[in-house]
Amino acid sequence: MNKWREWVSDLRSGKKVPKKNHLLILFLTGLLLFIAVVPFPSSERADGESDTSVPAANVSGTEMEDYETYLEKRTEDILRQVDGVGEVSVMITLKSGGQKIIEKDQSSTSQTTEETDSSGGERTVEDSVSDKTSIYEQQSDGSSVPYVSKELSPEVEGVVVIADGGDNAVTAKSITEAVQALFGVEAHKIKIMKRA
Repeated sequence: MNKWREWVSDLRSGKKVPKKNHLLILFLTGLLLFIAVVPFPSSERADGESDTSVPAANVSGTEMEDYETYLEKRTEDILRQVDGVGEVSVMITLKSGGQKIIEKDQSSTSQTTEETDSSGGERTVEDSVSDKTSIYEQQSDGSSVPYVSKELSPEVEGVVVIADGGDNAVTAKSITEAVQALFGVEAHKIKIMKRA
């Protein structure tokens, strides 16, 4: 402990410090800056888009159930107005919770180097580095949160519709087309049945 204090006092007084200590200081300073600057957690999508998504796990089960119930009620209300459908019940399942897409600032740098090999040949090598950094916004309480550029709703996995007119082929086709138009669900993930 005393050696540490001597070392710090030597630094403050301007005395020469051994070179290995310079490296230690530089390393610790770099490590501190790295921890302070790098946003955690971050993920890159395979398609290369600037995407850091807030995981779907942040959406609680009750929020997803509330969203499903909202979609079911709206779908029931609209389908009741279709000729031949009659009384209707709808069940919707979701693939996952929604996503929040975090805005990223992208910067790139390039460096050109000209090389000559031993046989006299010359070549130019260009290195490009691309860097993405999350953008944060300041809240009124002083905290910083990632800036959400867009929010994606949960994706619908499947739909079951039970209707009075579910046994009529024309009505079933109209219901299927309506559900496809509303949710972009493939026809094989929509089941239309007659109410008992």
